[in-house]
Amino acid sequence: MLKRLLTVTVMLVVIAFRVTAQGQAPAQNRADLEKERAAIQKEIEDVKRSLDETHKNKHETLVQLNLLQRKLKLRESAIRNINQQIDVIQSDMNNSARDISKLRSELDTLKQQYAQSIVFAYKNRSSYDFLNFIFSATSFNDALRRIQYLKSYRAYREERAENILRTQVQLKVKIDGLKVTRIEKDEALKKQSKERSLLEGEKKEKDAAVRTLQSQEKELKKEMAAKQRQDLRLGAAITAAIKRARDLAVKEAARRNADAKAAEKAAEKPANKTSRPNEEAAAPATLNTVKAYNKTVFTSEEDLHLSGEFERNKHQLPWPVSGTVSMAYGPHEYIKGITHNNQGVTIDCAAGTPVKAVFSGEVQSVFSVGDVQAVMIRHGKYFTTYSNLGSVTVSKGEQVRTGQVIGRIGGDAQLEFVLSDEKNRTYDPEGWLRR
Repeated sequence: MLKRLLTVTVMLVVIAFRVTAQGQAPAQNRADLEKERAAIQKEIEDVKRSLDETHKNKHETLVQLNLLQRKLKLRESAIRNINQQIDVIQSDMNNSARDISKLRSELDTLKQQYAQSIVFAYKNRSSYDFLNFIFSATSFNDALRRIQYLKSYRAYREERAENILRTQVQLKVKIDGLKVTRIEKDEALKKQSKERSLLEGEKKEKDAAVRTLQSQEKELKKEMAAKQRQDLRLGAAITAAIKRARDLAVKEAARRNADAKAAEKAAEKPANKTSRPNEEAAAPATLNTVKAYNKTVFTSEEDLHLSGEFERNKHQLPWPVSGTVSMAYGPHEYIKGITHNNQGVTIDCAAGTPVKAVFSGEVQSVFSVGDVQAVMIRHGKYFTTYSNLGSVTVSKGEQVRTGQVIGRIGGDAQLEFVLSDEKNRTYDPEGWLRR
């Protein structure tokens, strides 16, 4: 009986540990999802405020459509987030239901075994039976063992009763938790229904905007042509600045390599007097071998360190301005016949808003794009470009730090932010910036 008691007790401990572990993991997951949902809702509110501003200016038609499309995508993300929360809650409910079933089964077993022990104790309750059991021992040691057995049996019954009470408490906790989880699921379903209703309304709003834009196709094409010309000028300036940076890096690497060779030859001259004739000196590192290992022309120790730090901070870079993304990275189709491939992200913000460097680096170039200014900062082999500035507060060759103000937004009230590397490949900045 004691062995059975120990077995059941161990099973209860294992069940309680597993129940606790299963309850903690989904809770943390739900917390992360709720945090993500709050961030999405905040971004939706930012887009709404930007839309309210653009409605005051009838000429901002493309920006309006961009914002409407972005709001739709954010709303869809919010619905996906809620669906994930519902899945996690349902999984938690299923686990709780299984645990409740197992606890009830264990409780029934414990009650049955306890009842058997009570019946046995009742049948053998007289003092005569107790003494007879002890004095019928064959030796004094046997009598002591029998007394110890009776004490153990009494402790066993008490522990069995405690196990029953403990299991009943665990069962009540799980049932109460399941009730709370069901309430959470009902709340999530209400949120899901509300978001879907909002999504339908926003789709209609977008369709109405598209119909309006279609009636202004000529104006839109003119507006888009101006945007594309500006982007082409910006792209050409970025390409030229990157080429200059690469050429300078190659020259600097060649100079370092030549200095290293000269130093090595100078060190070899005294050694040649004692070296054996057939002994060959190790070949010095060349620019080509350095490039083969690093796969970049920016091979100085500082540049390699800066490139690595920039990569390690992916998803954690601060935003250059506080505003709303009105045009995301990549190709977009606004209405049939009007498309654009954005080389960075366009961020709407108030004129005069300070623009900050997203990471430490060196100002590679300060140049004009039409009637606005732009700043390019090099972070090792990576480059960030900030265009549509009305004023600039840094100069070429200056070292800047993360968060340092480099200029202010011009009258267009938009920042064009481009992220590229030494091969002039562009990246989606939103994949690098902190959400």
